[in-house]
Amino acid sequence: MKNMKKKIIVICGPTGIGKTGFAIQLAKKFDTEIVGGDSMQIYRHLDIGTAKPDARERAMARHHMVDVADPDEDFDAARFARMADQIIDGLDAQGKTAIVAGGTGFYLKALLHGLFRGRAANPEVVANLEAEAADGTDLHARLQGLDPASAARIHPNDLFRVVRALEVVETTGRPISSLQQDHGFGEERYQSLKFGLYMDREKLYQRIEKRVDIMLEQGLVDEVRGLIDRGYSPDLKSMQSIGYRHMCDYLSGKFTYEDSVRLLKRDTRRYAKRQFTWFRREKEMVWLEPGETERAADLVTEFLKK
Repeated sequence: MKNMKKKIIVICGPTGIGKTGFAIQLAKKFDTEIVGGDSMQIYRHLDIGTAKPDARERAMARHHMVDVADPDEDFDAARFARMADQIIDGLDAQGKTAIVAGGTGFYLKALLHGLFRGRAANPEVVANLEAEAADGTDLHARLQGLDPASAARIHPNDLFRVVRALEVVETTGRPISSLQQDHGFGEERYQSLKFGLYMDREKLYQRIEKRVDIMLEQGLVDEVRGLIDRGYSPDLKSMQSIGYRHMCDYLSGKFTYEDSVRLLKRDTRRYAKRQFTWFRREKEMVWLEPGETERAADLVTEFLKK
């Protein structure tokens, strides 16, 4: 029996490796559109530091899931998946196969596999944790000790998710990240052809450092200053992302400009390494170098014929 699940093309990989250009080449060849899979490009006004596709790139191929939320708006993987589903449905109705491109592994996992739906929370444990937070206890620091994988993914100011993760540990004795891993996020929601982009690690790090320099030349500091002047708090999840957090620290006087840039480059390299680790766990990934678009096009042609 023919698989009735919709087909999508997925392009993922670490920051700075060239996912946008790769996706545009395929979108042009197959007359389709791109669904962004980046958790920061969804925010309006965060342009330079998120390396959003520019006007030229958007003219070459239409990009969705870019500039869909304000910096102080709550946005998560579940909302991303719902919105991406609608776009994919719309493209499918036009006879087009969506290209999903981005580096936020959790967002892509939610789209491809659905989200982990855990057990109901224990209200008494939740109330006690919330009371501790109100008294000034650093719950995120506690979470780092009990479930470092979840702590790395949850922003320190996201009290709801910090409390939820701690409640799971206290109630079940297991970290929520372990339960999610066992759950496996469910079966595939789409027929997907997944491309993972890779290159020599040192070459990628050089690209990252050069890109940071370009962002600074383009006015990253002024962009962050403008966001703060418009009333967006440095404590917002969007403003705590890589690049924005570092420039906020510089503008607040916490670090010198030189130290902020050094830390930005270091943290971006570390983020790229974590992205590689995440995407290596994804099954049936086709690993290609950024220049292998012709090879990718051949594989897409075969995939669409099935």
